[in-house]
Amino acid sequence: MTRGKIAYQGERGSNSHIACLDVYPEYEAVACRTFEDVIAMVEGGEAKLAMIPVENTIAGRVGDIHHLLPATSLHMIGEHLMRIKFQLMALKGSKIEEIERAYSHVMALGQCRNFLRKHGIQARTAADTAGAARQVAEKGDPKAAAIAPALAAQEYGLEILAWDIEDATHNTTRFVVMAPEPLDIGPEDGPSMTAFLFQVRNIPSSLYKALGGFATNGVNMTKLESYQIEGSFSASQFYAEIEGHPDERSVQLALEELGFFSNSLKILGVYPRHPAREGIQAPHS
Repeated sequence: MTRGKIAYQGERGSNSHIACLDVYPEYEAVACRTFEDVIAMVEGGEAKLAMIPVENTIAGRVGDIHHLLPATSLHMIGEHLMRIKFQLMALKGSKIEEIERAYSHVMALGQCRNFLRKHGIQARTAADTAGAARQVAEKGDPKAAAIAPALAAQEYGLEILAWDIEDATHNTTRFVVMAPEPLDIGPEDGPSMTAFLFQVRNIPSSLYKALGGFATNGVNMTKLESYQIEGSFSASQFYAEIEGHPDERSVQLALEELGFFSNSLKILGVYPRHPAREGIQAPHS
């Protein structure tokens, strides 16, 4: 029987690859070069699902993905919160005292600054974490190492010299799962999240009025981000996430009030709330 495919952006051994294996181990994880390629693969029927990172507790939002959301026909059907861990890896037989340079994505290097300083290792920027591991394996330099997830060492035949070298223990990335069809769940299926896009009408205090219904109806809005559209500094589109299901009366009333003060409203997805949400500090947007 042919396995379904789940697409992700990055190289094999990346955190997105790990997220695919964690949540959908029965699927074949397929690496793509860009987020556009990931979405196109699912929209074109070559893959059933997409695993997309949207924010990190240290780095904030993943900006590359948000401009794709308004145009895609895909729906959010789930979320996954994953603790991010980085390992120092090098050629087999290497010793940490011999390592002079460590390659990784700039954010990963910044999150391992204390370890690198302690061991006198120079930070060198690479396109991504798993790609850095592949390059270290290919170049064969015994004085070079990569900072990447443990899976990358397995993928590229490297040896882990130091485990969990990140400075912050709360480093967490939130992924959303996207699919061609929305998830069929109701309020009775447990705590849920609703994600949507809207554009307010061009009238005074429109955003304040549009959001007032969420406050008066006791609906918790966990995210609100704005984006300039159509090359204009006066027209803004907003991306929001709330706790609750559109079929719940309080959410219905809040969305009705939002719609009254908006030119457009698009539900991107309704999906189960991840249980780890309660213990995670939200990143600054």
